[in-house]
Amino acid sequence: MPNKSENRLRVGIAGYGVVGKRRHAFIDQHPRLRVVAVCDQQFSNRGEFESGVRFYPNYTQMLEESLDVLFVCLPNYIAPEVTIAGLERGLHVFGEKPPAKDLAGMQAIIDCERRHPELKLKFGFNHRYHDSVRDALRIIESGELGEIVNMRGVYGKSAIISFESDWRTRRGEAGGGILLDQGIHMVDLMRLFAGEFADVKSFVSNDFWKHDVEDNAYALLRTQGGMVAMLHSTATQWRHTFNLEITLSRGALLLSGILSGSKSYGQERLAVCYRGVSDSGNPRETTTSYIEDNSWRDEIFEFADAVVNQAPVVHGTSSDALRTMELVYRIYSADDDWRRKFELLDKS
Repeated sequence: MPNKSENRLRVGIAGYGVVGKRRHAFIDQHPRLRVVAVCDQQFSNRGEFESGVRFYPNYTQMLEESLDVLFVCLPNYIAPEVTIAGLERGLHVFGEKPPAKDLAGMQAIIDCERRHPELKLKFGFNHRYHDSVRDALRIIESGELGEIVNMRGVYGKSAIISFESDWRTRRGEAGGGILLDQGIHMVDLMRLFAGEFADVKSFVSNDFWKHDVEDNAYALLRTQGGMVAMLHSTATQWRHTFNLEITLSRGALLLSGILSGSKSYGQERLAVCYRGVSDSGNPRETTTSYIEDNSWRDEIFEFADAVVNQAPVVHGTSSDALRTMELVYRIYSADDDWRRKFELLDKS
C-alpha cells in the first residue's frame, strides 16, 4: 500500500546503469512516485546516497525494503526472474524491452501476472510515446490517407556493443543480437500500425562482427490482408539511422530520425505526402520537426496513472510484449540456416 504519510508510492529500481538512472530522473517528476531504493552489481555493499535513496548490491536485498513499485532495468537473462520476484511480493512492475531473452521467459512472466490480477505490469516500448509516432498513428486511424499498402523500415547503428566482453554478444545471456536489442522497437511499431503478421520470411546473419548473435536481420512480413512490410535491423549501419516509410492508398508517412539520449539518430521528423491527381512524382508534402522528447516521462506517467487510478495500461502490456517477442523469434526461425545453426548450439 502507498505510504500514507507522504501519499507517494515507494519505488525501487533494479539495475542502476544508464537506463536505471534515466528512469529515476523521470520517476521523481511524478507527484505520486518517489524512488527510495536502487540496486546494482556496481555496489559492493549496501549504503545510502546523500539524497536519502538507499542502494544495494543485489535485488533480493532491495526487495526487503517496503516498496509499492519496482522498475526492472536489467539484462535480458535476469529480467524475468526479477520481474516475477517483484510481482510475487505484491509490487506493481515496470520492465524494459526486451522483457526476456526468449519466449519461455516471457511466458513465465505472464503466468505469474495471471496469479496477481490486482497488480499492474507494463513494459517500456518507448518509441510508441514519441510525438512523430503518435501523430502518424493518429493520421492512420483517421483514415484521411486511406489504407496502408506497405511499409519499409531501417533501424541501425554502428555496432552491437562497445566492448567485446559485453553480455549482449553472448546468445545464452542476450537471447539475440541487434534485432532483439534494438530492432524490436521497429517490429513493435510495425505491429502498432498494421496489426498482426501472418507470413514471415527472413535472412539473418552474424557475418560481419562474428559474435554469437546476429548483426543483421532482413525480414519480409505480410498481414492476412496482404499488406507487406520490409524490415532491416542492422549493427553495420555506421551512421545511426531510424527510418520508417508507410505508404497508404492516398498518401504516405515518412518517419525519419528519432530523439534519443545519445542524440545520434538525427532530427526527429514526420513528412506527410498527399497523393495528387497527376503522376508527377512530386506530391504535396508537409514536414513536422520535433525538438522535445517527452516519451520517457509520458510512459512513466501513464504507468503511474494505471497504478494510482486503476486505469488500464495502454501501451506495453504483457500481451503486446509477448506478440512482439513472438514476431521477433518468428523472424529468427524463418531463416533456415540461422535456425539450424542455433539448434545445433542449443544441443551442444
